[in-house]
Amino acid sequence: MLCKPGCRASLAAVRPAWPPGPPPQLPLPTSTPWGGSKRVSRTPPSAQTEASGRTDTAGQTDQETFHAVLSEPDNRYLVRQLCWVLTIQGLETYLLRPRDRAGIDLLVNAIRPAPGPGDIDVVIGWRGPIAPPELCNGLMVPIVAFDQIYSFDRDALINAIPKPEKTSAERFRPAAEQLFARIMQMTDNAGATSEHRALNYLAMRYPGIYATAADEFARDFSLTGVDVRPSPLTGTRDIADVIFAYTNRNTDFTEKFCVRVDVTEEFPFLVTKMTPYYDR
Repeated sequence: MLCKPGCRASLAAVRPAWPPGPPPQLPLPTSTPWGGSKRVSRTPPSAQTEASGRTDTAGQTDQETFHAVLSEPDNRYLVRQLCWVLTIQGLETYLLRPRDRAGIDLLVNAIRPAPGPGDIDVVIGWRGPIAPPELCNGLMVPIVAFDQIYSFDRDALINAIPKPEKTSAERFRPAAEQLFARIMQMTDNAGATSEHRALNYLAMRYPGIYATAADEFARDFSLTGVDVRPSPLTGTRDIADVIFAYTNRNTDFTEKFCVRVDVTEEFPFLVTKMTPYYDR
């Protein structure tokens, strides 16, 4: 998802079916991608006015007031009345519903008093049916029952990535930023397919892809492709091969590297680390 000014990026990691039995689960976009996105909330004006009257909001912006009101423990009932909508690349994509009470706090923590263009929300859960029109003012999008939301900004993510010992911070940061932006810009990534969930997991959880990017840029190679394919190991498990291609800027020689991710369950995990890849 491409983050545009005034929007928030979301890594959505959403399983494609509403499982029977226990309460629904959900794996993005959103953050995130990912795409330029924001969380939209809707509440009855009367309830919001009532709560605002009990909170000192003088001198605050509307967003600061919204954050202050919902952060008050006595106003948690308002959080449950809101419609929480995950918007990806300007499109209302998912209606978020917490699976337990802890999810209420995650929604509140996702509210920024001063939102910025680099804000990111990672939503992990299970995708369910289309919301009925009476649930959220006629909005009919898939419901995501989430287990986890990670909220931070792009700078915090880049700063948290471990830097390889042989790479200077001046070289590593631009490399990490470019690779992250490249994944964010991949089209139609709402976290609902195995391919997108694998990419989103790597962008958030595997520093090896950033270390490889820094090494390749230092050797005068450009990032020329990111491809996701079903792994030959796929059988009873859903395993994806994520392949990164780097091409020498002078000779046009291309090197490829592959990392393998298991996306069978709600929370993906690494199967093999980044290794050289050769076309068969």
